[in-house]
Amino acid sequence: MVVGSVGDPGLSRRRRVGLTVRGRCLLAGGAAMAVSAIVLDERDLVRIGLFVILLPLLALASALRAKRTLQVSRSLSPGRVPAGDTTTAGLQIAGGSLLGSLRIADTVSDGAGPSDRHPPRFTVHRLGRRGARVTYPLTPQVRGAYRVGPLRGRATDPLGLAEFSRDLLDADRLLVLPHVVPLTGRPVVTSTATGRAADGGSRQGSGRPDVLIRPYRQGDEMRRVHWRSSARRDELMVRLDERPDPTGVTVLVDRRDAAHRGHGATSSLEYAVSLAASVCVHLLERRESVDLITEDGAVLAPAGTAGTEDQIARHLDALAVLRPSAGGEIGGPGSGAADGSGPAEAGVLAVLGAMSPDAVAGLVAAHPRGGHAVLLDVEGWAARESAARESAARGSAAREPGRGSGRAPRSAVEDSAARLRRAGWDASVVTAGTPVQLAWAAVCGTAPLAGAPA
Repeated sequence: MVVGSVGDPGLSRRRRVGLTVRGRCLLAGGAAMAVSAIVLDERDLVRIGLFVILLPLLALASALRAKRTLQVSRSLSPGRVPAGDTTTAGLQIAGGSLLGSLRIADTVSDGAGPSDRHPPRFTVHRLGRRGARVTYPLTPQVRGAYRVGPLRGRATDPLGLAEFSRDLLDADRLLVLPHVVPLTGRPVVTSTATGRAADGGSRQGSGRPDVLIRPYRQGDEMRRVHWRSSARRDELMVRLDERPDPTGVTVLVDRRDAAHRGHGATSSLEYAVSLAASVCVHLLERRESVDLITEDGAVLAPAGTAGTEDQIARHLDALAVLRPSAGGEIGGPGSGAADGSGPAEAGVLAVLGAMSPDAVAGLVAAHPRGGHAVLLDVEGWAARESAARESAARGSAAREPGRGSGRAPRSAVEDSAARLRRAGWDASVVTAGTPVQLAWAAVCGTAPLAGAPA
């Protein structure tokens, strides 16, 4: 909430106090009447002329007094809102009992609701001693940090002879969080000891490392088959790794501008952020340790010891203000050495845009222990946006997303997925229009996606 008196010089950048057109005309008419009465020696007319002159001057003094006593405050309830939800902006106006009317206009950016060219405008009549309260809704559709304000006001006296206009309040900050989808299940990359056992991990003895296993998939090397677990479960099981328990999950978000397509809430970047936010909230609610990083290794929200709600708020706040990066490379420091001599590394869940061979190599070098990569088929987002534009221009129904994009874009994303699998990663391809729950199910291994091995 921002509270300010219009007499505070720090809150006022635009100020003007003076007579209205009506007041100036009345002042000029009174002066002409007084001069004419003096010339004609009409004393009664002189008194009337002086009274007419006095009226706008008294109105001006009243406006000056009301300007010093007027107080306005703004509240946003709530101040943090998920994208697509509604928050209420409230304006509390007090003081200024001598005002006749107050016209106020609040500045709100396009993404948070109404247009800058048509800001929320209100007129308050007969502002009494109890003041007045004005509210209006905001429904932002895209995550981000928005400015609500400044608040500009124009007030007049009861007779409309004098007025003042100025900025009444500075801007407030409205934080719009990414859209979070409820998820269920746990991914293979999650690494608590209890979860490892549930996924098939087995401890072979005192001082021996855990063995993380999963069902055999076509293309797995036979030397990685874990025969003891296969005999016990009566199906081929593959050994993923032999190392101490990792420390948690690292969620990597690819924010490279060149790697994404589309604009606004329907872009591939917003899908990646929504998926990452949903995963972070789901794992943190399960008491998992979650690090949130970008493609270049920058830490957005480290895992901490704070309460679950505080950690969720910290991760969502970091994703809310995430902006595209002009960089084109993927890299950054990894959590462990490639030879296994370094500290235990958290399982990596990477949400990626378009990947070139160099980008794949950079990701593998930064995280040599592997993980699960969710590759977005970004050309599908581009095709869907292009179809929507053509449909709007022609007035016809939009084409099906992804149709007409050809085989080349899909081959490129499948090639990136194949490169990651050869480097020891699990990879799934997500197309435009795929629900976040289905992409998460592919990470958990409960539902296949396009490009996933059989």
